[in-house]
Amino acid sequence: MTDNTILVTGGTSGIGRGLAEAFHDRGNRVIVTGRRRDLLDNIVAGHPGIVGMHLDLDDPHSLARLASDVRARFPDLNVLIANAGISRAEDIASGDWTAAGAEAIVQTNILGVLRVTAAFLPVLREQHNATIMATGSALAFVPRADFATYCASKAFLHSWLVSLRHQLRNLPVEVLELSPPYVRTGLTGTAQAADPRAMPLDSYIAEVMTMLEQSNHPRGELLLERDQARRWAERDGTYDSIFAAMNPA
Repeated sequence: MTDNTILVTGGTSGIGRGLAEAFHDRGNRVIVTGRRRDLLDNIVAGHPGIVGMHLDLDDPHSLARLASDVRARFPDLNVLIANAGISRAEDIASGDWTAAGAEAIVQTNILGVLRVTAAFLPVLREQHNATIMATGSALAFVPRADFATYCASKAFLHSWLVSLRHQLRNLPVEVLELSPPYVRTGLTGTAQAADPRAMPLDSYIAEVMTMLEQSNHPRGELLLERDQARRWAERDGTYDSIFAAMNPA
């Protein structure tokens, strides 16, 4: 939990920023990336020692430049937190739905994680101990149908991380999956950031840090107790009832 060199994609707001600040406060060297330079400047100004680096996951040249810079400046990088993601509701039944919004979600939430992992795995595997942690969602297990592609992207990520963990089992690279509940961030807009039904961000980050400190992540999954019912809904025969409760007719 200390003395690591940690790169957090999507680290300028929400859960990514919360994790970056928490790890920085514990004495780690933290690098945050984002596409908005004003947000990078803001987190760097408020937390001396955090390094901000520009990354636009829609631009393959941007990732290549970042990977080259990180390898040159931070050859001891041993933790990658692939957190960048987007979410939006979709009305597929409407007469004007197109795949453009869904493709943007896939581009960031799926291809972004794969590309970032590919870019930094070579340096991670050179370390004595390293960790890859990607941000999924509890909605990977039982979806909210109005966020169809977002939930599906997180289901893809869950399956892919299981396979990645197995493939890296003989390397000193731990693979973790962070599956947040509904947290008070701006992921879907200002309404979520102020929604009293959402879990406060600082409370969620505190619980995640405690789980990490205690190595409380069976199967590599960081999932709150409240979300275990969704995680095991198919096994427990409760999938239909939980889906109906989350998606009323």
